[in-house]
Amino acid sequence: MRINSSVAIMLSAKINLGDVSWGRDNNFNVIRFIAAIAVLVSHAWPVSLGRGTVEPLTQMLGHSMGQLAVYVFFALSGFFIASSFDRSRSPLAFITARAARLFPGLAVSLLFVALVIGPVVTDLPLHAYLSRPETLNFIFQNMMLVTPQYTLPGVFTDLPYPKVEGSIWTLFHEVACYGLIFLLGISGLLTRYSAPILVLALYAVSWFAPFELHLRLIQLQGLALPFVIGAGFWLWRDKIALSLPILVILTVMAGLFHETALAYPALIVALCYSVFWLGHVPDGKIRLFNRLGDYSYGIYIYSFPLQGLAVWLWGPQSPLENVLFSFPIVLICAIASWHWIERPALEHARAGPGRGSSLKRQW
Repeated sequence: MRINSSVAIMLSAKINLGDVSWGRDNNFNVIRFIAAIAVLVSHAWPVSLGRGTVEPLTQMLGHSMGQLAVYVFFALSGFFIASSFDRSRSPLAFITARAARLFPGLAVSLLFVALVIGPVVTDLPLHAYLSRPETLNFIFQNMMLVTPQYTLPGVFTDLPYPKVEGSIWTLFHEVACYGLIFLLGISGLLTRYSAPILVLALYAVSWFAPFELHLRLIQLQGLALPFVIGAGFWLWRDKIALSLPILVILTVMAGLFHETALAYPALIVALCYSVFWLGHVPDGKIRLFNRLGDYSYGIYIYSFPLQGLAVWLWGPQSPLENVLFSFPIVLICAIASWHWIERPALEHARAGPGRGSSLKRQW
């Protein structure tokens, strides 16, 4: 039996990450797209069946599909944020680009939820809904990221999951990780191979801290690991080979460590390596997806409220029905968000002030 030549090449390929990490000819848009859909699918269980409902994958791996997808996002974010700082014209350009990626899309989604969905579905009179301080607080407080507000007055109160938001809590930790890259960058440590080792050492100390950490710090602790490893992949890109045998070895090791104290780090290392292998090794028609755009962030920020809206519109439903009912609406919003909000904001940020300055030698 003959093996298709492209498949054979993919299986035997050994690619140096540094040789392929500079362009956009990769599969990361489709990986992010799939990860965003995985978050939507994962949330279908609590949205349709109620809080505390456990999706099947959690019972198998100890992590939900949504959690694994968020780890993927943070791994890719670590890689590309480190790259972004390395290539930025100035610290201000870096901050501007990061703000342009997160906040315009988020702001429009919050306005849409609070001022379009909310007035339609609330069980309060319209004037009462609009005059309640929680309505405007929902927009401004969630834009601040620090203490998200997940409910709106009278919205979804009779649904199995009576909250209108459930995903945006990770954005605070995303920005905190951006801050780590910024601090490493302005201190000059980001250009050193030892930087990820130093950060991981501090991470290990926090992991075995003899005192109980605050919930927010525990969440940050969990999400920072894939981010730091992703940043390490950028810094060590010239030393990292992407090959299927290494991927298999890391996956097997993650399985062997599953019941040990190293279960989570082993999983994250294997997952991060898998992401970068899948991002660069498979090629061909899959790369055509890049022509569409990056709809992952839009899917991520619109999915939870629109999944709740699907339950409000069509009544009790299974998780599968919730996915089928909500995904088309979510995708339309994500496409509109990318083409009308996110991409224009990014293009405006890239064309901002300081175009001729150099990041590398100014500070």
